[in-house]
Amino acid sequence: MIRVTVNGAAHRFERPLAVEELIARLELAGKKVAVERNGEIVPKSAHAATQVADGDALEIVVAVGGG
Repeated sequence: MIRVTVNGAAHRFERPLAVEELIARLELAGKKVAVERNGEIVPKSAHAATQVADGDALEIVVAVGGG
């Protein structure tokens, strides 16, 4: 079991997972998002390869169009 913080909220997962899988589990797949993990930006090209580990703190921002 791993524990991570996403946008200030605690989450538990049964195993480590990639940022890409985390985005899907949070029902954000297909949306334009920016991800920060432990204070560092995770480029979209690295979402599949970047593992989320126990104790990580993530901020996920969804881009919203407007005018």
